[in-house]
Amino acid sequence: MSFFKRLKDKLIGNPTEEENVAEIIEEEAAEQKQDEATEPARIEAIVDENEKAEEVSVTEATSETEIPVASENQEQEQQEEVQEIAIVEEPVKEKKPSAWSITQKFKTGLEKTRNSFTSKVNDLVARYRKVDEDFFEELEDLLLQADVGFETVMELMDKLRFEVQRKNIKDTSGIQTIISEKLVEIYEQGEEDLIELDMQPKGELTVILFVGVNGVGKTTTIGKLAHRLKSQGKTVVLAAGDTFRAGAIDQLQVWGDRVGCEVIKQSEGSDPAAVMYDAIRAAKNRNADVLICDTAGRLQNKVNLMNELEKVHRVISREVPNAPHEVLLALDATTGQNALVQAQTFKEATNVTGIVLTKLDGTAKGGIVLAIRNKLHIPVKFVGLGEKMDDLQPFDAERYVYGLFADGLDKELQNSED
Repeated sequence: MSFFKRLKDKLIGNPTEEENVAEIIEEEAAEQKQDEATEPARIEAIVDENEKAEEVSVTEATSETEIPVASENQEQEQQEEVQEIAIVEEPVKEKKPSAWSITQKFKTGLEKTRNSFTSKVNDLVARYRKVDEDFFEELEDLLLQADVGFETVMELMDKLRFEVQRKNIKDTSGIQTIISEKLVEIYEQGEEDLIELDMQPKGELTVILFVGVNGVGKTTTIGKLAHRLKSQGKTVVLAAGDTFRAGAIDQLQVWGDRVGCEVIKQSEGSDPAAVMYDAIRAAKNRNADVLICDTAGRLQNKVNLMNELEKVHRVISREVPNAPHEVLLALDATTGQNALVQAQTFKEATNVTGIVLTKLDGTAKGGIVLAIRNKLHIPVKFVGLGEKMDDLQPFDAERYVYGLFADGLDKELQNSED
């Protein structure tokens, strides 16, 4: 099946959907306006502010040192925030998204990258009527600027040169289609069903462990994933294992209240492994389907990080055989190549099974998705494409590439149908 055919099938879906695309777009546009009017941006600001809260300084040698406790005023403010959010939030009416709407999320979420990267590719194609070595060199520079990654760029350029020679391509018309096809091939090579979570059979508990540094949107992502799983009819319990960072427990509780999930927690400074033990017991007693575990995200002392994660992993696997079933690493897409460094560190500390790339809509360097996959051989399972509850989407290589080249591909797709 051609790239265009696969793309159209995913864009529109079945023929019935195709006939109703205009209606779907109008309905979803109206819903988006209504959501924006009823869901204050202040709520997300509160969550983001808590996510970036400063860590409490603790050293190995002072294990008995008291953890600073928030003042009465701070506690009162946090309680007020939770109460305010609980009042504002209303039950979310679930609606299965159309194939078109999902694709539009990728297109909209990658707008900054597309405006920065693809516009330059369009200019390059316009300037070079012929495909020659100068064209390849400039294209290579553009890909590197988008943080696609050196190894990925070199592999892509080799594939492009081979394809151009094989098909005897002389001009640059249609070159974006070839680039898109090769990028999808590079991402998907040798792998199948990359985005699927390792969910256990009905009646068994699935444990998902989240890791990642502070400030990347880890707790927010946990809340959005819990919302996604609940919308699929699953009972979800959250474990507040980040007992190190001030405000982390309260922040997870806010998200638990928002999505209607019970949060198992202890006091700040408690042993994270003890929290996991309590959470597993509670999840089993409540016949929960999924337990999502938050963890501390400090990197100042990698030894402490590794020891803590190993202990947490040991407790979880002892209580639930073969668990955790997923270890998801949250990375901030706006940090570009720094996200690769974080991924390598956590990969050394624990067996990361998948990446959740947050804030992809806020960066002009969306090519980092390809760099992560190609260099670390860890699949990107979810991407954050906005601030709304349903903007956490399973990663799809074809939709992602379409989001990068949407403007040019739309024209080529239309031409191919004429």
